[in-house]
Amino acid sequence: MRAILFVIGLLLSLAGYAKQGYEVRGKVVDANTGTALVGVQVNNAATKAHVQTDDKGNYRIQVLDGKNILIFSYIGYLEQRIAVNHRSKVDVALVQQNNTLDEVVVTGYEHKAKRQTASVMNVNAAMYGQVSGLYIRGTAYVPNQNQESYQKLKENSFINPRKEPLSTFAADVDAASYSNVRRFINSGTLPEKDAVRVEEMINYFQYQVAGPKNGEPVNIVTELTKAPWNTTHQLMRVTLKAKDIPTANLKASNLVFLIDVSGSMMGPGRLPLVKASLKMLVDQLRAVDHVAIVTYAGSAGVKLESTPGDEKMKIKSAIEELEAGGSTAGAAGIKKAYEIAKQQFIKGGNNRIILASDGDFNVGESSDESMEELISKESKSGVFLTVLGYGMGNLKDSKMEILADKGHGNYAYIDNISEARKAMVTEFGGTLFTVAKDVKIQVEFNPSYVQAYRLVGYENRLLEAEDFNNDQKMGGDMGVGHVVTALYEIVPVGVESGLIGTVDPLKYQQQADQAAGRRNAELATVKFRYKEPEGEKSKLQQKVVGTSVTELNSVSEDLRFVTAVAELGLLLRDSDFKQKANFDQLIARAKASKGKDEEGYRAEFIRIAENARDLSRSKE
Repeated sequence: MRAILFVIGLLLSLAGYAKQGYEVRGKVVDANTGTALVGVQVNNAATKAHVQTDDKGNYRIQVLDGKNILIFSYIGYLEQRIAVNHRSKVDVALVQQNNTLDEVVVTGYEHKAKRQTASVMNVNAAMYGQVSGLYIRGTAYVPNQNQESYQKLKENSFINPRKEPLSTFAADVDAASYSNVRRFINSGTLPEKDAVRVEEMINYFQYQVAGPKNGEPVNIVTELTKAPWNTTHQLMRVTLKAKDIPTANLKASNLVFLIDVSGSMMGPGRLPLVKASLKMLVDQLRAVDHVAIVTYAGSAGVKLESTPGDEKMKIKSAIEELEAGGSTAGAAGIKKAYEIAKQQFIKGGNNRIILASDGDFNVGESSDESMEELISKESKSGVFLTVLGYGMGNLKDSKMEILADKGHGNYAYIDNISEARKAMVTEFGGTLFTVAKDVKIQVEFNPSYVQAYRLVGYENRLLEAEDFNNDQKMGGDMGVGHVVTALYEIVPVGVESGLIGTVDPLKYQQQADQAAGRRNAELATVKFRYKEPEGEKSKLQQKVVGTSVTELNSVSEDLRFVTAVAELGLLLRDSDFKQKANFDQLIARAKASKGKDEEGYRAEFIRIAENARDLSRSKE
């Protein structure tokens, strides 16, 4: 009887234990050598939680019940799927792959088929586990792309200017979406819809725009042409150009490199690329500049105290010593970086944190909301934040974008060494030195000429009309030489369109006098506000756009190329407003407007568009 009662009690306790959930721990080693494996990805198949083994091969992970299955994955080794079976300790020995990947059978567990794939970032990634005896320092498991996170975007629709004559948004120079889209296409797959932000694709490229005069930090340029995907519609280009400043004349910099050295940063395209990127930046620094290095994994620490920029070997040595492993206490790292930056604050100088991470925070404050609150508070200190995204498979794009937007900074995705050179060398001034902050654009459309308008992109940067004059509302920031471009698609008065809705004439509302509106021949008035980097009161500039439409083949080379980039974005998003957009016409237009292209970025765009076309057709 006692034995029966004991068994019943044990079963009840196990049931309660499973219901509450508990922690499973263990160690992962090489099956042949017994060596601890660092950076092994451990996934809970039921909850999607994931951790990585530390520098001793140990891991800890929460499970809901004793039936959960843990998945152990590591580059060059066969994946194992192991049922917990109510255990609190699960040690694992991973078996190395042979040159050919066949079916993996783990006795007593599930069968998992493995197959070769060409979806790789670069030669290093392609060779992992495929070449006998090949070892590349710092390798680790690269998670599947379905662990990436992107902010859901609802596309801007057409708006009747009689109802809403004002369109208001924060100017944004971020270009991360383009290099991320490039990474998808280069790896042989089309990007996720919400990974495509059309305005960031457009703003990735440099355009030949005249700089400001009379001491102003920003100049505005506009053009009007026909939309290539619907020639009955018009496209209005609004471009802002920030002033150029020679490097020798740039303000002294107080920089803090905030580097993610958690386990998720192991492997190619992650910490090794971070090191190479920051070393390029170090080469641009002067004796008047100072750099400190803060790292974070399970906790945050200071790797290098503030050091003059001409002590390049000392700074580079500290960068080279970095190794990845452990969990990701991103919030702790951010707080420590701001603390150091404020201690070394240069009045009138360039005070900035440069965050290099995949954004996969999993210790302490980590939600997008808590990060937004933290950065919004810290940004009031006068310290700006530049965000550099790295890695594939677990990139938290939504979090990285929030950090940059709320931190008075910009966000770039670094997918290869060429992109690192673009951000750290070619566009050094724009990446690090702000010349105008809280930049906002507001366009008023004339309903006598405009039946409906649509802002192409900027969905996550929209503002209320009254926010334009409110200096408490944040805008975007522009660095040295930065160019920001926005496109509006316009349905002229008298053009029939199935993309805009209609309502009956209003009985009690005053109707605009269309004849009066046509007397001035003004299509729209573009206004923008900005603050000096250390100012708190905004300044206003404005420009009137006339009604004269220039044929697409006669507009600037830049605008023709912009329309090609925008058209690719519409197609990749499978936009409800793509209309007659197609790959062949945008590729032809991009080729015709490539220009000098000394850096080769436009030629690369053409290749990417051609690859996207081929990928799209293969799915038809």
